[in-house]
Amino acid sequence: MSRSFSEHKREKLARDISALQALDVAQLRARWRALYTTEAPERSSHDLLRRAVAYRLQERALGGLKSTTRRLFQHIAADAHARRPLKLTPVHKLEAGAVLIREWGGVKYKVVVLESGFSLRGQRYRSLSQVARQITGSHWSGPLFFGLKNRTKVEAGNGTH
Repeated sequence: MSRSFSEHKREKLARDISALQALDVAQLRARWRALYTTEAPERSSHDLLRRAVAYRLQERALGGLKSTTRRLFQHIAADAHARRPLKLTPVHKLEAGAVLIREWGGVKYKVVVLESGFSLRGQRYRSLSQVARQITGSHWSGPLFFGLKNRTKVEAGNGTH
């Protein structure tokens, strides 16, 4: 039975990462330079160099972080560098069966969270924003409309939604 390209790729990655154990600091620095196209930090330990090189090998073989995760890390790093306090916003995870209630124009709306999407008065919607648009007739952020996300100071000041 023949193995797929993906299996070969994963096996090669496993071999490459395993081989890093045998490299000394100078060899790991050379691998770092080749993979990151920059010099490794001066005082990096053998363990840190090995882990960073292994990460880069995995990233190249399997794909890297999603752009949203990368942006989040960049914001956190910028805040830390500027010594601004870290602001964590809770993530609201909606589970199937949850009911969201919102009053709009004197009418109370009940939205049921489904495994995949939302239901309003028996009609299915892919997103909360579609539900909010159906209720209001205009473009809204669904999480904002249903109180799952706070308005920013700029949005609140401009009266935008």
